[in-house]
Amino acid sequence: MPRIAPLSITFIALVLAWPQAATGQGLGYPQERDDPYADQFDDAYGDPYDPAFDRPTRALPRRNVYRGVDENAPEFDRSGRAAPQRRARVASLPADADPAYSTPLDYDDLVDPGVSTSALVDDPTGQPAGTITIDTSARKLYLSTGKGQAIEYGVGVGRQGFAWKGRAAIGRKAFWPGWTPPKEMLLRRPDLPAHMDGGLDNPLGARALYLFNGDRDTLFRIHGTNEPDTIGQAVSSGCIRMLNADVIDLYRRVSKGTRVVVR
Repeated sequence: MPRIAPLSITFIALVLAWPQAATGQGLGYPQERDDPYADQFDDAYGDPYDPAFDRPTRALPRRNVYRGVDENAPEFDRSGRAAPQRRARVASLPADADPAYSTPLDYDDLVDPGVSTSALVDDPTGQPAGTITIDTSARKLYLSTGKGQAIEYGVGVGRQGFAWKGRAAIGRKAFWPGWTPPKEMLLRRPDLPAHMDGGLDNPLGARALYLFNGDRDTLFRIHGTNEPDTIGQAVSSGCIRMLNADVIDLYRRVSKGTRVVVR
């Protein structure tokens, strides 16, 4: 029987392994499935006052995904080996998102929809259906449903001396909003950037609802946060903070013109 040289054996093994290596199979990396919500973006979601509406959300949990605060952090397979990095996807903005204030990149896959404070409760506000009421002392936001109930979310509010109360309406909506600090804030905090594009490190978080009095921007917003541990506290400069999963949920339930009561 002829002997096969060790070099020949190595060559044969490489040839047999090539189809798997070329497709990434057999290397321990998870195979990505198509995103079943890739073509859905804030169009028809059903009854916005149904607590179960849009469940599961667009930000589906994905197997073996690293959910840190850095969108460029690596993912890992079960062996601990770093898998190829996932980047934010270019997004078609929702029809009601102001493009001048939005970032056309989709970071929703890195927001865990299970990290949420939303709950259906008896409505303590007495407001008509569709009204947002923010109770700054209780650190709660309520969306009245008109059925004697409301959807309740935990929020963070402004520090003493910066807290704002009054009536307004949503005048602008933004998807992964960019942030331009007002001049007054830049005077207090000269270390802040003049502008920051939307993303996981942006203090406005995943969505922003801008509060207007008539045509005038009040400079106060309901928005997400890059500091989830501040929910339930009074630490921001007057604006209303929500968990990113919560503000994504609220964004889909309300439209421009929605009445907002801050008390």
